[in-house]
Amino acid sequence: MFAVTILGSNSALPMHNRHPTSQLVQFGEYQFLVDCGEGTQMQMNRFKIKRNRIRHIFISHLHGDHYFGLPGLLAGYGLNGRTEDLWVYSPPMLKEIIEIQFGPSDTVLPYPLHFVSIEKGGILLDEPSIRVKCFRVSHSVPCWGFLFEEKEKQPKLNMEKLAQYQIPATDFRRLKAGEDFITPEGKIIPNGELTLPPDAPRSYAFCADTLYDETIASHCRDVSLLYHEATYLKSNYEKAKRHMHSTTQEAATIAKKANAGRLIIGHFSSRYETLDAMVEEAREIFPNTDLALEGVTYLV
Repeated sequence: MFAVTILGSNSALPMHNRHPTSQLVQFGEYQFLVDCGEGTQMQMNRFKIKRNRIRHIFISHLHGDHYFGLPGLLAGYGLNGRTEDLWVYSPPMLKEIIEIQFGPSDTVLPYPLHFVSIEKGGILLDEPSIRVKCFRVSHSVPCWGFLFEEKEKQPKLNMEKLAQYQIPATDFRRLKAGEDFITPEGKIIPNGELTLPPDAPRSYAFCADTLYDETIASHCRDVSLLYHEATYLKSNYEKAKRHMHSTTQEAATIAKKANAGRLIIGHFSSRYETLDAMVEEAREIFPNTDLALEGVTYLV
């Protein structure tokens, strides 16, 4: 399964039963945490997230609503006896912030904690089946978007052709690896005749916090699912620009320019108790838009 579960969808303050930014990205056996705002542990409890499966945490920037939940989460792992390595990717200085938090309390973690400073765009994590990249977005402090890309799959087997040529199952692995089949008589049957194209690789992009920046669309070209912050309605355009955030329709415009499959918007300003108007505005430009609702899992 490739999916995103929203743990927090509000902006700076927890309000209207919404919480600061945090998301869980699931891909097969992998679980990634993206941002860790205040209350993330409580949201994990609420939505029954198996947090010990998380080995990689990505922090977009060092505004508190995106990482204030991290010290508690790290300490909680220690209290629960975690021993597995944990990697945290973030702009520089997060390691020093955590050390200041843990030093006076003499907190010693029983597991290896690795901090990876993000200073330029590129590949952060390269696993056999998934790759995670980062790219710069436009905010008042150094801030990064994240792109989770499924790697290209092996071709599918054409079972009808396999039966026609009576190809044994012992050869299936080689066919998936791209090899041709050679019959006992020495005839070569091309791999393309025995296989079908694989499903297109899926991808998820996380873009927050940022003002309207068209370079984001180039980083997220043809993305399956795009999360883009939409802190304000279009009537608050000037406020969005001043605080280096985006409006609903700016987020939708980026999705349209990127040719995204689907858009979810979040990082809602606490001034909005209800959110219907936000999704309606975005859909005027990009119809396949949904709100980032806490506890909801969105398939990629």
